[in-house]
Amino acid sequence: MDQRTPVPASDSDNLSPYRIFSREEWAQLRADAPLTLTADEVLRLQSLNDPISLDEVAAIYLPLSRLLSLYVAATQGLFKATQRFLMAENDVKVPYIIGVAGSVAVGKSTTARVLQALLARWPNTPKVDLVTTDGFLLPNAELNRLGLMERKGFPESYDTNALLRFLADIKAGKRSVRAPLYSHLVYDVVPGEEVVVDRPDILIVEGLNVLQPARMPRDGTVIPFVSDFFDFSVYIDAEEADLHRWYVNRFLRLRHTAFRDPKSFFRRYAEISEEEAITTAEGLWNRINLANLRENILPTRQRASLILKKGASHRIETVALRRL
Repeated sequence: MDQRTPVPASDSDNLSPYRIFSREEWAQLRADAPLTLTADEVLRLQSLNDPISLDEVAAIYLPLSRLLSLYVAATQGLFKATQRFLMAENDVKVPYIIGVAGSVAVGKSTTARVLQALLARWPNTPKVDLVTTDGFLLPNAELNRLGLMERKGFPESYDTNALLRFLADIKAGKRSVRAPLYSHLVYDVVPGEEVVVDRPDILIVEGLNVLQPARMPRDGTVIPFVSDFFDFSVYIDAEEADLHRWYVNRFLRLRHTAFRDPKSFFRRYAEISEEEAITTAEGLWNRINLANLRENILPTRQRASLILKKGASHRIETVALRRL
C-alpha cells in the first residue's frame, strides 16, 4: 500500500458521513507542503492557555492547509464554469469563506490565526482576512435591557441579521464591507470602531454558534443560516471535563494579566482570593458556558466539514473529514 495514502483508523461505520484519521495518518497527508511558520511566530499566534507547538502545525495544520488549497482551487474552477453558463464573465471574485466553531476555551482563536497565517503564505500569496462573530454581539446596554447578560454568547445575544447581511455582502464581492469591533478588555462592542473587509481571497469567520441553523419555518419561507455562506467549516472538539479545566485555568491566569488593567470589565476579579476566583470561574462555566455548549454548540458539531478532536493536553488526536 502506498504510504502516502493512509487508511483511516476508525472507518468501520459505513453510515458515518466522516472519514476518521488518527493524528499520525493525518500528518502523512502533509505531503510536500512546506512549513512556512517559525516557532516564534507560532508562539505569537497562540491564545492564552492554549499551547500549540511547531509539531502541531506540521502534523495537523499543514495537511489542512494543503486540503484547503485544493478545495479553493476547485471552487474557483466551479465559479468560472458557472460564470460561463450564466454568460456573466465580468462577475466579481467571490471570496472562499471558512467557518471555525467550538466551545469557549477550546482554542478557536488559535486555530483561526494559524490557518490565516498558513493560507496567506501560499505561493500565490492570497489575501486572507479573519473576522470573529464577537463584533456582532448585541452591546451590553442592549443585553441588559433585554435581560440577556447571563445569556451572552447564546444565539439570541447576537445581531444575527447584521451578521447575515455582512456575509451576504462578502459573498456578493462588495468592496469595503464593515463589521463591528469587539473588545475583550471592556467585554463589549466598541462604538464607532469597525473592521473593514475588502474582497479577500479567503475569509475566516470564527465564533461559538456559526454552525447553528435557524428554526425552520413551516411555510417554507427562505431563512438563511450563517453557515449557508461557508465553503468549508472546522469544529474544534474536546471533552467537557477538559474544556471545564481549561476555562478555569484561563480565568485564573487572566487575574494576573488582562484583569489587572484598569479598563478591564473583569477588574474586580483581580483582587479576590484564588479560592473565590475558582468559585467564580466554576459558576460562570456551569451557569453560562456549559449550558451554551450543551444546548447550542455541541449539537452543531456534525454540521462541520472537518472536526479536530483535542486531547487533555490540547494536542489534536483525531481528525474527521466529511465525505464528499
